[in-house]
Amino acid sequence: MAVVGDLRVLLRFRDFRRLLVVRLLSQLSDGVYQVALATYVVFTPEKQASAGSIAAALAVLLLPYSLLGPFTGVLLDRWRRRQVLLYCNLLRAVLAAGTAALVLARVPDWLFYLSALSVTAVNRFVLSGLSAALPRVVDGERLVVANSLSPTAGTIAATVGGGAAFIVHLGMSPGTGSDAVVVALGAVLYLCAGLSARTMGPDRLGPDPGVLQPRIWAAVASTVRGLGAGLRHLAGRRPAVRALAGMTALRFCYGALTVTLLTLCRYSWAAPNDTSGGLALLGLAVGLSGAGFFVAAVVTPWGTGRFGTSGWIVVCAAASTVLEPALGLPFSPAPMLAAAFVLGITTQGAKIATDTVVQTHVDDAYRGRVFSLYDVLFNVAYVGSAAVAAGVLPHDGRSAALIITIAVIYGATAAGMAWFNGS
Repeated sequence: MAVVGDLRVLLRFRDFRRLLVVRLLSQLSDGVYQVALATYVVFTPEKQASAGSIAAALAVLLLPYSLLGPFTGVLLDRWRRRQVLLYCNLLRAVLAAGTAALVLARVPDWLFYLSALSVTAVNRFVLSGLSAALPRVVDGERLVVANSLSPTAGTIAATVGGGAAFIVHLGMSPGTGSDAVVVALGAVLYLCAGLSARTMGPDRLGPDPGVLQPRIWAAVASTVRGLGAGLRHLAGRRPAVRALAGMTALRFCYGALTVTLLTLCRYSWAAPNDTSGGLALLGLAVGLSGAGFFVAAVVTPWGTGRFGTSGWIVVCAAASTVLEPALGLPFSPAPMLAAAFVLGITTQGAKIATDTVVQTHVDDAYRGRVFSLYDVLFNVAYVGSAAVAAGVLPHDGRSAALIITIAVIYGATAAGMAWFNGS
């Protein structure tokens, strides 16, 4: 297969391999940490989480640092990205260890959320830095393949980390003790991710020395001007704008389906007091979704070659339009788990294409800002969809109206992208 040959060539780039290791360890840690948060909020026996409380938790964790996103981009375009990957992961290790202590101490929910927020806020610097650095370690010819392998491998690593967290959690007695152990495991992995960044030179990942601004306060003071410049730069890149708009709509759909799946696992497919059964089903769904991400990494280079990068987004959205209601409306575990696999392929396939469009149409000096804005759109769409789902979903998670609405959004996205591509 051509893809296998391209991957072999890609892995010969020494610094690409090193950057990939940082990504894998970082996102492996994210998977462990995120599952620990989910089990604590949704599956702790003492808690009776509803769709509303799940949406509220997502809002607390995502919205505040969505507002931070543009600021991280301006700083990323001034700080050495290798140093960002090193120190941010070390900081996350310390903060995650603190979260584990708070879980054991059974502190009020607001204090737990504040600690969790601090870890996920730092995550914006790491993920945006990884994406902005990727074109510095591969050549232009293989950027699509790099976008297939690197972010998708990171997502699979997060899935593996989540699966490991599920296994650890299921092997222990339900309660705060098992939650704290899993959070502490995430802290150790964050430490490993930070140390792995030291294998690259401090200046290797850019930005170029001419755009570095050593004084932090000067960089912060220029945030507003930098954000405006980034937006103006992006506005002149129509293909990137269209791809980001399409991916934002797909992310909205994915968020609503995530809340639906969580609610079904907690209250519909297992007895309300059987948290282990619901958690096992959720773990299986996460694993199948990760398998879908892997398939997306394999087929997307072919898909973008056949349909173009923007055309591949159209294909992914159109496939989701048909398959999401067909698999989701029965509200049974088997079809819904199949939907997790299929939508893993289409969502990740569209994301790979979107990453490539943005990277190829945005200049290196602006990539940090644009990818931070990309993250803001992702998070706001995700939280917004969670809020919509919370207002529609009944206690058991079965809402045909929500499934049909999501299918309509998928279809409108496919049609809109196809129209713009043809105009």
